[in-house]
Amino acid sequence: MIKGKKGIIFGIANDHSIAWGIAKQLYLNGAELAITYQNDTLLKRVKPLAEKVESNTLIECDVTNEDHILNTVKKIKNKFGEIDFIIHAVAYSDKNELNGRYIDTSKNNFINSLSISCYSFTKIAKLFQPIIKEGGSLVTLSFHGANKVMPNYNVMGIAKAALEASVKYLSVDLGDQNIRVNAISAGPMRTLAGAAIANAREVFKYTNDNSSLKRNVNLEELGNSALYLVSDLSSAMTGEIHYVDCGFSIVGMPKS
Repeated sequence: MIKGKKGIIFGIANDHSIAWGIAKQLYLNGAELAITYQNDTLLKRVKPLAEKVESNTLIECDVTNEDHILNTVKKIKNKFGEIDFIIHAVAYSDKNELNGRYIDTSKNNFINSLSISCYSFTKIAKLFQPIIKEGGSLVTLSFHGANKVMPNYNVMGIAKAALEASVKYLSVDLGDQNIRVNAISAGPMRTLAGAAIANAREVFKYTNDNSSLKRNVNLEELGNSALYLVSDLSSAMTGEIHYVDCGFSIVGMPKS
């Protein structure tokens, strides 16, 4: 389906990461991958995973550092020339503020959360644009908390709402090059990032019990959705938020 396509994945932290689920499915369907890591601490976790998908292109990239992104572009250009896709699975907020009320969010955490979780996608798109092939695909990750209030999601809901708006604007900006931009709005996952949210287990159980399919999505299913968005099967799809949450987002009031 995507045999011979080349791309880069931002955001693998461990083998529970959504980005890892995506990497596996892209690899199994023939893609050649480059993988970034944030720092040396995460490199210890990411390197063995990169080996599992036969990636020998591991690049340190802190998305808050423009020089890191520019260096990543340079290395990818030297390795691949051009690429077919970018997977952006980067988000951050101080876990101490993912508890209680949104109104108590600090200015510093607001700025950091928006910068890392949202602006990084725009900056990556801009700096990588010259080496993205015509017909290429950019995919980022969102969550239902962008549109509906979720307990303790707080400033991350604002960041994801901004990210979803960015997807629409970027899809128009890059449309002339036939580059598509979409987001996957994933259901709750037992990930490192998800665990930072207070009462995450309660949310996970609630969505499991009240989604249309009466379960939560798994990593393989999210990987398959990214596979679709990267492949030519979605060649007419851009600027969309693709919900992959077992139907939880469409339920207004669960059955008693």
